[in-house]
Amino acid sequence: MIGTVFRSEDVPESDRFDYWRELIAQTRSNDFTSAHSAEFWGEVRLLELGPTTVMHTSFLPTRFRRSPRMVRQCDRELYHLTLMLDEGMALDHAGRTTTFNSHDLHLADSSHPYDFRPAYDRERRVVRGVGVDVPKALLPLPQHRVRELLNRRLSGHEGIGALLTDFLAGLDRQADTLRPSEASHMGRVVVDLLAAWIGQLLDADTALSSETRRTALTERIRAFVRQNLHDPELTPSAIAAAHHISVSYLHRLFQQQTQGETVAAWIRGQRLEGVRRDLADPALGTTPIHTLAARWNFPRAADFTRTFRAAYGLTPKQYRIQALSERA
Repeated sequence: MIGTVFRSEDVPESDRFDYWRELIAQTRSNDFTSAHSAEFWGEVRLLELGPTTVMHTSFLPTRFRRSPRMVRQCDRELYHLTLMLDEGMALDHAGRTTTFNSHDLHLADSSHPYDFRPAYDRERRVVRGVGVDVPKALLPLPQHRVRELLNRRLSGHEGIGALLTDFLAGLDRQADTLRPSEASHMGRVVVDLLAAWIGQLLDADTALSSETRRTALTERIRAFVRQNLHDPELTPSAIAAAHHISVSYLHRLFQQQTQGETVAAWIRGQRLEGVRRDLADPALGTTPIHTLAARWNFPRAADFTRTFRAAYGLTPKQYRIQALSERA
């Protein structure tokens, strides 16, 4: 596992809000206030991915305010991206209020004031989100163009925005298995996806490097594969045709982005992960193992058992017994 995890119940109730504020303040210089500070609840997973920081947060309504005085006192020259996983936050800016919904995105600049506050301040309604802090110098786009997108409600439901939101949400699920050696690579992927998304919104794709465009294409292909893992016709040829590229270029992309792993091996690994999750699901505890394997395109029981054991060190049956007993 990489990063820092904080759960409010790990510290005395009287210290929870201050402790939580200190952790968030490691990356964001804001004034934090909450109507629930006396009985605060919050969770944070803070991931340091090279120069990029990603925070998965769940908290009771809290106001994040960066005043002009705070800007003058300290500016780390960062872009702050917020992905809302729930509704419940609003932004006061330039005399207007914008309310954010689930899977909306919000981009702020540490060089400018902002006031990001709860829409329902007094309700004990948990708000979940993902925060990303990226040094402005890493984003290969002119700052005067990026300024056009600041402090607006931006959709994370389509195009590269959807890839970006899926990737950020997925980082939390991967955090327990990520190795420190992978952190910088994951940080570069976050920056490349952010740059590709902003470039798409500004119609400024030509300002992006070829590496950034390759990363965005690779993540688009990964998302396509994950959506079609149950399809037995999911082959490198089919994937390449769906993205209007050659099979050889598809293989080169994966070799560059996955440290040499082949397309077929990555697909097999994703399908194995699907079976592993199903085996650990109590709701599927009575479903025969061979049925679960067949759903993920492992039709031969003996081959599946051998492949699964090579990947996880246990047979599928042993893994199911262990996983379900841990949940009992």
